[in-house]
Amino acid sequence: MNYVRNAWYVAGWADEIEPGKPAAITILGDPIVLWKSAGGAIHALADRCVHRMAPLSLGRCEGERLRCMYHGLLFASDGTVVEIPGQDTIPPQARVRSYPAVIRHSWAWVWMGDPALADEALIPPAVGLDHPDYILGHGQLDYEAEARLINDNLLDFSHLTYVHAESFGPGPQFAATPARITPLDRGIRYERWTENSIGSSSRRSETPMDSFMVYDFLIPGVLLMTGGIYPLGTARSLDYGAPDPELAVGGVTFTSQAVTPMGDKTARYFFSWGPHRKFGDEAHRDMLMGIAAKAFAEDKVMIEAQQKVIDATERPRIMPTAHDRGVTLFNRLVQRLAREEMPAATDAA
Repeated sequence: MNYVRNAWYVAGWADEIEPGKPAAITILGDPIVLWKSAGGAIHALADRCVHRMAPLSLGRCEGERLRCMYHGLLFASDGTVVEIPGQDTIPPQARVRSYPAVIRHSWAWVWMGDPALADEALIPPAVGLDHPDYILGHGQLDYEAEARLINDNLLDFSHLTYVHAESFGPGPQFAATPARITPLDRGIRYERWTENSIGSSSRRSETPMDSFMVYDFLIPGVLLMTGGIYPLGTARSLDYGAPDPELAVGGVTFTSQAVTPMGDKTARYFFSWGPHRKFGDEAHRDMLMGIAAKAFAEDKVMIEAQQKVIDATERPRIMPTAHDRGVTLFNRLVQRLAREEMPAATDAA
């Protein structure tokens, strides 16, 4: 499947990219080297030296520049070679591709498409680890599966009833009733009320209540979810519309998740989760992260097994169900945006 290139992809947790130490990642099949200067600026270049194709991720940071540690070529942050040891003349073609990069919401983001279109306003509005209202844990997982399959999993929560029966413990509601799906300019919005429930393992209540959850799933594959517990009857009183978050009586959390395609059938999944400070503390965060570790491992087992079945099936085809509306809308959006990029990519080539 094609992916949108004119988008910001998560390349790593910002605090895990050490200043002055190059880091390697592959995104959409492009090997990339990231480095952070002492001043905190993040840079991204193609991870191959123009001389003999050595990986620049094995190089040495020199301020805002990066030196290849094979034969010493020195690269500026825009990808141009500014020094060749033992040679005064630098050929004009001595440069590698540079990628727009920025740190936002505790993630390092890289723009994989046309640099002239790199609009920071298109960075999904995640909640960073330093947000004053939330106490968040975080992590990541590598998948031996196509990123699209992880996106599909996050776009159809009916799987929670079965895949996560032993972790989230959501009950039958997710599989029994479709959620409200609303198209967005660069994604979809998922909203669901669960009425007269005592909650799941992550949102436990001692008395019956109404539970609300909402997430936006945005290009290129970023999920931003919150929700909370409300007094019984709230859902009906609002005609099942979105509530005022300030009226929640408990269970308010936030999770940011991002899916980054690496190779053809490899992907990296980044996630954070934790409670609002009004409704939890570090111990609550640790409890949620323990649940998340089990649940996300359950997803990984299922999706990697799904990939193997797809690979072993001649001309694989799926049979959509009523729960696939979000999957279909998002994948159509990806296909349209990727198709619109093709003329520009052809012209550039």
